[in-house]
Amino acid sequence: MNTTARNALISVSDKTGIAEFAAALAALGFRLLSTGGTAKLLKDAGLPVTEVAEVTRFPEMLDGRVKTLHPAIHGGLLARRDTPAHMAALQAHGIGAIDLAVINLYPFEATVARPGCTLAEAIENIDIGGPAMVRSAAKNWQDVAVLTHASQYAAVLQELRASGGQLSAKTRFALSVAAFNRVAQYDAAISEWLSSVDFDASQGQGESGSAPFAQSAPVRAPFPAQANPVFIKLQDLRYGENPHQQAAFYRDLHPAPGTLATARQLQGKELSYNNIADADAAWECVRQFTQAACVIVKHANPCGVAVAPSAGQAYAKALQTDPTSAFGGIIAFNRPLDGPAAEHAARQFVEVLMAPAFTPEALAVFAAKPNVRLLQIELPADTAHAAPAARALEYKRVGSGLLIQTADQHRLQETDLQVVTEKRPTPQQMQDLLFAWQVAQYVKSNAIVFCKDGMTVGVGAGQMSRLDSARIASIKAQNAGLSLTGAAAASDAFFPFRDGLDVLADAGAACVIQPGGSIRDAEVIAAANERGIAMVFTGVRHFRH
Repeated sequence: MNTTARNALISVSDKTGIAEFAAALAALGFRLLSTGGTAKLLKDAGLPVTEVAEVTRFPEMLDGRVKTLHPAIHGGLLARRDTPAHMAALQAHGIGAIDLAVINLYPFEATVARPGCTLAEAIENIDIGGPAMVRSAAKNWQDVAVLTHASQYAAVLQELRASGGQLSAKTRFALSVAAFNRVAQYDAAISEWLSSVDFDASQGQGESGSAPFAQSAPVRAPFPAQANPVFIKLQDLRYGENPHQQAAFYRDLHPAPGTLATARQLQGKELSYNNIADADAAWECVRQFTQAACVIVKHANPCGVAVAPSAGQAYAKALQTDPTSAFGGIIAFNRPLDGPAAEHAARQFVEVLMAPAFTPEALAVFAAKPNVRLLQIELPADTAHAAPAARALEYKRVGSGLLIQTADQHRLQETDLQVVTEKRPTPQQMQDLLFAWQVAQYVKSNAIVFCKDGMTVGVGAGQMSRLDSARIASIKAQNAGLSLTGAAAASDAFFPFRDGLDVLADAGAACVIQPGGSIRDAEVIAAANERGIAMVFTGVRHFRH
């Protein structure tokens, strides 16, 4: 290898834009070194390329498993230019220093994401040489620039052209950090996928005499032996739940469309920790409805939820539930916000307002309130009634530990309900029961929710006693001037005694939806029959802590 020329090593699995980038490097005076398929692509593009095998004087072997693991490559990447002994060693062995490395890795994550991926396919897509080169180049960031994604090409080229083919130390360090992050993400994905494989169960499904589960996807446990969640910091926050706490907001490495982490802030002050927590609660609730809906949240609990023909009508109904709590709350719509709805919402003090889109008229309304935070979250058409992939697992820190569970994605249909009382709900009551149940899923336990005509009329949340939640819901309805007579009531868990049912009946409920499953179900059913109430069981509980 030429020991004086500037050398760029290129070895990529994702070849997006690489021919154009390599051509620009060659024009800047870099000598191109490459491997296998990448070298062929560059040669086909008419670029002068030296294959790595010519540099190592050793052919690729083992179906390409070994090609870059050689001192001629890693010496060129790791040699410190400010250390005479390092440079003398390169000179003595005819090794050229590598100044720039463009490396991305075998597509392990994409491979295992495909349905039916076998263990053999997964193993063959574990890159060895790539991460080794990335780590070597990143460790020697003072002298080597390492690029690990096509999105970096444009900015690097711009700086190279503007500075005579050099990159600043700041840029090289940032590229190094990104490279180590990429290797960490890659290793985390491999570790988590492999540690979820049930070897014994998987081996049993293979053909006799064949390699273990080579022909079919392995059996995998829902939770891996080691969890390696990866999150990317979006922003530092002013403080946490309280001013004496520090905080930051992170997103999943690959956030699901239509989730809070994909939001675009159109105006307003910086989001706070509490803003984000409450916004997530409001958005996850509102996005489940197929009708136009509005959800108002205060302190992580819905204080008003409604569906209606339009966003503005839904807001008007939701606000009626508890206008006192709605003051300074978070408002979420699952439909674009138009001018009339914006004018109505702007009359109250609101911290954050979310919608899939805002019309120019709506933006003009809130331009007069520059502190209001407007978040646009685009909802893909297929997300109605479907929980996003990013919510498939939920995490909660406990002392020196982590609780992980699958997300509560259960969606109830009318056919799932069991009518257990003599009296059956009317069609309208059935719709109100289903609506109340949807809302109860997003209310902190113990949760009691009264609904009527597609809107909440009383919400009791987060009490140690289910009776107290019911009483609070009734008090809130009374304070808001709403009648609970004829309302549907939802309880997120079963009633252990009949007194809970009696409190709902005393408040005016005409029908009740609850999971059932108590040893005293018969007593509660008898109470409902006695009070002339229709009751249905879901068979599903919705605790939310």
